[in-house]
Amino acid sequence: MNLEQASVDRILENLHDGLYLVDRHRKVIYWNPAAERITGFTAAEVVGKHCYDNVLNHVDGEGRQLCLRLCPLAATIADGKRRTADIYLHHKDGHRIPVSVRASTLTDARGRVIGGIELFTDISHRAANELKIKELEKLARLDPLTQLANRVHLEKEIEIWLEEHKRFQIPFGVLFMDLDHFKKINDTHGHAVGDEVLKLVARTFTANSRPFDLYGRWGGEEFVGLIRHIDAPELAELGNRLRALIGESYLMRGNTRLQVTISIGATLVRDGDQAADLVRRADALLYQSKAAGRNRLTLG
Repeated sequence: MNLEQASVDRILENLHDGLYLVDRHRKVIYWNPAAERITGFTAAEVVGKHCYDNVLNHVDGEGRQLCLRLCPLAATIADGKRRTADIYLHHKDGHRIPVSVRASTLTDARGRVIGGIELFTDISHRAANELKIKELEKLARLDPLTQLANRVHLEKEIEIWLEEHKRFQIPFGVLFMDLDHFKKINDTHGHAVGDEVLKLVARTFTANSRPFDLYGRWGGEEFVGLIRHIDAPELAELGNRLRALIGESYLMRGNTRLQVTISIGATLVRDGDQAADLVRRADALLYQSKAAGRNRLTLG
């Protein structure tokens, strides 16, 4: 290996962003350490496979699969044009992580396209969420299984947010969420697998939350999201994005792919609301979603 090649290798190995190379058929031929860190998949698990073989399985904010027809990297290999996109990749632990991807072509010495390059940046607010976890641990307000806020902390935060709304008219919304048919997962696969599903859902919230929002476990398979500075259309859009991302997340158990969906009740704070009013309204909207067929959001 010459000095120039050694320098290139060192740069690739020390990149903060994930980077992988594929051939024209999108078989992975290189996977850098940052890609391992961001996705949880090691180079040994990925190199030699196609990027859509239960590895990244990119989806967009509506939960649409991108790997077969809408893949930015495949389009770039086909027409030679660079592309950027914000999408959601599949982490080895099952949840979805938001990333910003940049796709470009891989060419030989003659300039012929022989594959593609994808550089991806983790755009989740990981550092802020890790700090939030440490703060919650100090306050003994952390749910030990999911590493989200527990019900005690959520109830206290709702009271604080209501007071802020009363004094300063700061808007916020509530997402009341429940996993669909969760009892069937426990009965079929056992409570240990059920716990893994709960943690997968929690990781999806954490990876896709803003620093000033709060997600917590209300109890059992129920979760609550407190979303600051948002209006009704934005709340519905956010809730449906989370619903789609969870629906496209999965755990592999042998050859079985375990997936779960959520139903959501979404509401904005209103003048005069008490905590009980807000929670009761969100809970009623959740059950409207359940009654309408599950895996949907009801806004009210």
